[in-house]
Amino acid sequence: MSNKNRSFLDLFKTVKPILGMIHLKGENREEKLEIAKSEIDQLIENGIDAVIIENYFGSPEDVEEVLKYIYKERKDIIYGVNILDDDQKGFELANKYEAKFIQIDSVSGHLEIDKDEMYDEFIQKMREQTNAFVLGGVRFKYQPYLSGRTLEEDLKIGMRRCDAIVVTGTGTGIETNLDKIKEFRAIIGDEFSLIVGAGLTAENFSNQLELADGAIIGSYLKDNYKDNGNVSVEHVNYFISELQKFRDQLNVKN
Repeated sequence: MSNKNRSFLDLFKTVKPILGMIHLKGENREEKLEIAKSEIDQLIENGIDAVIIENYFGSPEDVEEVLKYIYKERKDIIYGVNILDDDQKGFELANKYEAKFIQIDSVSGHLEIDKDEMYDEFIQKMREQTNAFVLGGVRFKYQPYLSGRTLEEDLKIGMRRCDAIVVTGTGTGIETNLDKIKEFRAIIGDEFSLIVGAGLTAENFSNQLELADGAIIGSYLKDNYKDNGNVSVEHVNYFISELQKFRDQLNVKN
C-alpha cells in the first residue's frame, strides 16, 4: 500500500478535518445525482474539508454515478466512499474513481471468531490493492457485537485493519458519548487517528474534538437537523465559524 508511511490526516491542510456525509437523497438516480452535486458545492465551498458518498438513501449504482461526476468534474476535492453492507464494492469504487479514503462501518467486533478470520484475510488483501486510506468503525452504530472480545482487543485488531478508527453513539444524528470517545482514545493512544462518526454539532464539537482528530457530520448540516433534510448553508456556515474559533485556539496553544 503506497500510503503506508503516511497518516490519514496528511490529506488535510488543517487540523481537526470535517468530513461531510452525502446521503444520496432523491426520488430517482438523476435527482440523487443533482442533489449530490448541489450538496457537494454547498459543503466544500463553505468550509467542509471532504465529502463521503454513501448509499444511505441510494444504491451502490447511485454512489458510482456521483463518484463518476466527481472524478470527471471535481477531482480537486477530497472525497471518500462508504458502501453500506458491501465492503468489497467500496474498495472497487474507491480504486476505480481514485477516492482518497473508504469508510467501513465495522472492521472489528461485528463477526463471530470463525467468520472474523476470513474477514481479516479479506480486509488485508483489499488494503494491499488500494491507495485509499481506510476509516474503520468499532462498536459502531447499528452494528452487532459478536466477537466476544474485549473492547481493547477489538480496537487493537481494528487498528491493524484500518488507518483511522471511527467512534459513534447508538444511531445517526445521536451524540457520541464523551466517555466512549475517552475510552477509545485511551486504548488506541494519541498517535493513531480517531474520528467521531455521528452526532457532532456546533454545541458539542469542542469537547469531542479535544479528544478526537476529526469528525464525520451529516444531520446537523441539514435544514431540519435530520438525515432526510436538505443541506442548509446557514447551518454549514455557523458550524464552520464556530469550528474555526476552536482551531485558532488550538493553533495558539501549539
